[in-house]
Amino acid sequence: MLFYRAAVNLSRSTLAYVAGLIRRHRKAIGSAWRLLNAGQQALLVLVYLRKGETFDELGAGFGVSTATAWRYVEETVMLLSARSPKLRQALRKAGKEGLHFLVLDGTLIRTDRVEADRPYFSGKHRVHGMNVQVIASPDGEILWTSGALPGKTHDLSAARVWGILRELERAEILVLADKGYQGAEGPVITPYKGRNKPESQKRANRSHAHLRGPGERANAQLKSWRILSKLRCSPSKAGHLCKAIALLQNHQLARG
Repeated sequence: MLFYRAAVNLSRSTLAYVAGLIRRHRKAIGSAWRLLNAGQQALLVLVYLRKGETFDELGAGFGVSTATAWRYVEETVMLLSARSPKLRQALRKAGKEGLHFLVLDGTLIRTDRVEADRPYFSGKHRVHGMNVQVIASPDGEILWTSGALPGKTHDLSAARVWGILRELERAEILVLADKGYQGAEGPVITPYKGRNKPESQKRANRSHAHLRGPGERANAQLKSWRILSKLRCSPSKAGHLCKAIALLQNHQLARG
């Protein structure tokens, strides 16, 4: 096997943040000596999430076994996911910050599935994956991500499963969403559908898209972490990965 030096485009403060979580966790559980220290484990996990390297590649690069690399990643992703905000907490924070509206959008996290796995097949995207709901601020900051549901799940159905519509109505916050959410209860505004719409509805749709567009970039931010380009792990882990990455992405931007 050949080895080479490489870089990952993340800040040192992000590395320090993750290392701090790991260090405190090890102290809390009374962890015995490990082959990698907290900083090295944090770097291994960030490389995995940002660059999408396999556990074999991670193990070879950091001088640990494939199983150890997997355990380090599993442990750290769960630590990060646990720190992601709950939906009600995220909406309360948005209200305190005086945001006039939010953007709700669904994204499909592609998975390595076979054609027989019909529940994971998205007819809209024509690929297998997991449906994750994302709420963002008007400028695209990721405020909250849901757990993951099979890719065949419609966005409106997913929003109902996760109680998003109920919590939005409770928070009394206006939300913009695409046509996939038409029929939603509560303060959700979607574009007009149908052909030969009057000019007034066309203008309203253009304004809606203009306001919604920056918020929908939140999904692009999630997928800039290459592990989400196509999951090779259990589909059930997609939600935890998205929550962990959203936390890291916001930390990275805040310290940028």
